[in-house]
Amino acid sequence: MIKARVTVTLKNGVLDPQGKAIEGALGALGFDGIGQVRQGKVFDLQIETGDKAKAEADLKAMCEKLLANTVIENYTIALA
Repeated sequence: MIKARVTVTLKNGVLDPQGKAIEGALGALGFDGIGQVRQGKVFDLQIETGDKAKAEADLKAMCEKLLANTVIENYTIALA
């Protein structure tokens, strides 16, 4: 079994209204000096295979087809 973490973030230049809202809320809570907050998604998966190359290929396909909107998002894959 292979464990993987997929992190999906917005590409640079794409507006992030949720990140802006978080940035404002942190300031309202008294956390000074916070800027450029960007939010993202994290997926932790377990893949029932011992073949890391196949697992990585499958994960890339999952990202391209479902987990990430590759028009506006980037993704990274980390295998454990």
